[in-house]
Amino acid sequence: MQNQGQNPKLALRDTEEEPVLRPGQEREVEMEKPVLFFDGVCGLCNRSVDFAMTRDPEGRLLYSPLQGETAQELLSEQDRENVDTVIFLPADRSRVYRRSAAAVRVLWLLGFPWNVCGWLLWLVPLPLRNVGYRLVAKTRYRFFGKHETCRMPTPEERSRFLP
Repeated sequence: MQNQGQNPKLALRDTEEEPVLRPGQEREVEMEKPVLFFDGVCGLCNRSVDFAMTRDPEGRLLYSPLQGETAQELLSEQDRENVDTVIFLPADRSRVYRRSAAAVRVLWLLGFPWNVCGWLLWLVPLPLRNVGYRLVAKTRYRFFGKHETCRMPTPEERSRFLP
């Protein structure tokens, strides 16, 4: 939802959480594409980014680690510290999607057959989807590992990553 008369960047909300942007933030960040913020040290998260990049050869999606400069500039402290969630920020910045809602939006962008998977997942009620999401999030380091530092994009990937 947007508040009338406000800059849309300052009024970003989803149905259950506070604005993703820091209060009073006015800096424009050049983003013509949606951005997926992810835990840069999480093995599962990095594999998920690889999965999405492979299935998005047109480069419709940008990526940024929650530990990076872009997240520092755009996201609230609460969102940056909550590395158990993935955040999807559409290019028009009209809404912010977190957790399973973010995963659904990414699947929709990937085209067939992944967009169909996204629609099927979307049919599951949000609270139930997020229970599953949180279960995976709590165990992801144990099963998929945790890196010492955020991944470095390859030269081919650099144009798709924000610092």
